[in-house]
Amino acid sequence: MDDFSFWIITRNLLLATRWTILLTVIAFIGGASLGLVLTLARVGRIALWRRLAMVWIETLQGTPLLMQLFLVFFGLPFVGLDLAPLSAAALVFTAYASAHLAEIWRGCVQAVPKGQWEASASLGFGYLQQMRHVILPQALRLAIPATTGFLVQLVKGTALASSIGLIEIVQAGNMMNNATFRPFLIYGLIALIYFALCYPLSRYSQHLERKLHGAR
Repeated sequence: MDDFSFWIITRNLLLATRWTILLTVIAFIGGASLGLVLTLARVGRIALWRRLAMVWIETLQGTPLLMQLFLVFFGLPFVGLDLAPLSAAALVFTAYASAHLAEIWRGCVQAVPKGQWEASASLGFGYLQQMRHVILPQALRLAIPATTGFLVQLVKGTALASSIGLIEIVQAGNMMNNATFRPFLIYGLIALIYFALCYPLSRYSQHLERKLHGAR
């Protein structure tokens, strides 16, 4: 194998990595925003909102992500909504992330001692004030490891977007492997790129966890 081919393959994989990163960022930011709303609904005092949030979460957690991608990308055109691969993938992964993050954060909120709720209520705080000033800051510390772990899984899970034609890193690798027949090189490089994306996230999570525990 000549050096020129190696660098061409590496360059193309790195270019495709942009779409993996973009999809992850969109899904995590959108999923975190919606997931926070779902978390507040799940631990809130209005039964209707709790049930609606639970239906959303259980539906998305209880069905395969690949099926959700197919349903949105191939199903929505039948009702007049024809989405590009990136738009369909972003919509599905955002919904998927919101359901999982909501459950992670719900567990962290409910892990805060009940006495914290009672103490903040005795100070005259309303529900939203309790969440903002007392409960969520404590739940944040508990949520960091699980949230980062999910983010790492989300990065790797974006590979499924190749099934609807998005040319992210795995799809680009498949296309180059079909043209060059160098699976060990191509998929080895893909594994290294995923490691380079995920390992710093894990290390930064550990740094934040130590920092927040130190502050405590």
